[in-house]
Amino acid sequence: MADLKYDLLDADQARALAGEMQELYAEVYAEPPYEEGPEHVAQFRRRFRDQLRQSGFSLARAVDADAGRLVGAAYGHTMPAGEWMEPRVGEPPADLLDVPKLMIPEWMVRKPYRGRGVGRRLLGMLLDGRPEPYAILASNPAAPARRIYERMGWQQCGTIAPKLIPPMDVLVLPLPRSS
Repeated sequence: MADLKYDLLDADQARALAGEMQELYAEVYAEPPYEEGPEHVAQFRRRFRDQLRQSGFSLARAVDADAGRLVGAAYGHTMPAGEWMEPRVGEPPADLLDVPKLMIPEWMVRKPYRGRGVGRRLLGMLLDGRPEPYAILASNPAAPARRIYERMGWQQCGTIAPKLIPPMDVLVLPLPRSS
């Protein structure tokens, strides 16, 4: 097994990874059931640049120390009270809408590194010690990750209907209160 190095970065540190993040996104989301192409990758790059400016941004990454290659990442930022994922289908639960949430736009691991706990560790690093009472994310219902989220305790609380991709399940996880 490769020697992996893990770290948690703030927005300033993560900004330098934009190209590597785009490459990781392109590889992971080219796979079924996503089958995304260049238009989606360009859209990701714009979204990532915008997300870096959000309050509470942090990025957990795993790097193959031998290859010097980014093999996985999960990142998130604070979504303020009153905001929700768009375009939503129906109204979100008031108890979630009315509080700040950790929004996790992406959680990606290259295929050769899956099944080794890399993704679970990245997500754990990202969630650990967050001040928000909940984390939320969107998942393709047909993706293998969707079942992983269920095993980790995430619960469906809504749906969004993006333009360029199939409808997504919105999942929520209560976070332990920091003392």
